Amino acid sequence: MAVDPMHEPPAAPQPSRRVSTYIVALIAVALVAVTAWYAFTPHAPATAPAAKGGFGGGAGGGRRGGGDPAARGPLPVAIAVVQAQDFPLYQNALGNVTARNTVTVRPRVEGQLARVLFKEGQLVKAGELLAEIDPRPFEVQVTQANGQLARDQAQLTNARIDLERYRTLLAQDSIAKQQVDTQEALVRQYQGTIEADRGAVDNAKLQLSYTKITAPIGGRLGLRQVDVGNIVRASDANGLVVITQVQPISVVFSIPEDRLTAVRRRLQADAVLPVEAYDRDGKVKLASGKLLTVDNQIDPATGTIKLKGEFANDDGSLFPNQFVNVRMHVDTLTGALVVPTPAVQRGSPGTFVYRVGDDNTASVQPVKLGPVEGETTVISEGLKAGDRVVVDGTDKLRDGAKIEPIDRSIAAAAAPPARAGTNGERGAGKGGRRRNEAQNGATPAK
Repeated sequence: MAVDPMHEPPAAPQPSRRVSTYIVALIAVALVAVTAWYAFTPHAPATAPAAKGGFGGGAGGGRRGGGDPAARGPLPVAIAVVQAQDFPLYQNALGNVTARNTVTVRPRVEGQLARVLFKEGQLVKAGELLAEIDPRPFEVQVTQANGQLARDQAQLTNARIDLERYRTLLAQDSIAKQQVDTQEALVRQYQGTIEADRGAVDNAKLQLSYTKITAPIGGRLGLRQVDVGNIVRASDANGLVVITQVQPISVVFSIPEDRLTAVRRRLQADAVLPVEAYDRDGKVKLASGKLLTVDNQIDPATGTIKLKGEFANDDGSLFPNQFVNVRMHVDTLTGALVVPTPAVQRGSPGTFVYRVGDDNTASVQPVKLGPVEGETTVISEGLKAGDRVVVDGTDKLRDGAKIEPIDRSIAAAAAPPARAGTNGERGAGKGGRRRNEAQNGATPAK
């Protein structure tokens, strides 16, 4: 049957171009994901035949270098030599600066402040004139006391003349003896009055001298508390000014009671224990002095005892009530074995170090530690002088691992030229890069 070309059935719909693009993109993403999974997922080592002729070339096959740490060769680490040297023992503590003496200058008599002769913050000597109170009322008192004394002296003189006359008349049997005795008592009475008058004169002069206010001790003056023209009294709480003795000056600090024995042993041997004062951060040294004394009792609440150090403080670097870090030299260990503190490790064996043998093999060596001072630690047992220990790169080591030792002192001396340019690093090859990374604390490139 013939088909009318004008009535052909419609053709099947074709997928749109956009849908085709999505399908291609999904296939590409799937391929990338499979490739990435294969590249970054560890695989089992290739068999011997595959290693000889298969992918990867050398021993280990598969990924380059394989999973065996020994395949990477010796690990570059920094080492140091155990040394025998004198090791100073220090006691660190927190302390407060205290003035040797502190005096609040107050007037001893009441009156109007006439003059102030000091400047705030200046250093004064003992006996130096600081201020003056209006002296005129006290000068009047001195005059009155002198007048009273003169009057009573005149009465005493007259009484003595009468006594001599009465004694003459008594010798002539002209008067009774009772009259003579009465006159003698009157003379003694006037003598006592004269003594009291002289005391009154001295007291008036003393009160007059108190109008001149002087420094009772030498030291540094604080801020002025009273202005000129005010009435001042001995009962004033603030006084005129405060003087603190700052040359010399003291520092009070506390140490644990278990360290007291070593300190007392040195003091009983008449040893001078140097004491240093540092700033709040413990970095800047402020002054040097010596241990002055030890308190007579231990604080039961804290288990510490107070000590006092003395500082000349010639430059005035220490101020009363200042917070300082104290460092006291207690003793010195002679011929102690010392290692850099980073060489000491802690783990299941306790404290240990990685000791480097003659064949450049790092082995775990348990040690007993002594005192620690900064970046240096004393080894009491486990090592001997001349042994080599690992100080940098211990996180990559295992017992019995082969290492490439780098002398710490030599590496430090060679470090500045190596960092100055890049040509030397490029010419050093893989081994040179590993040594540079070990010195900088980085993981060596594989």
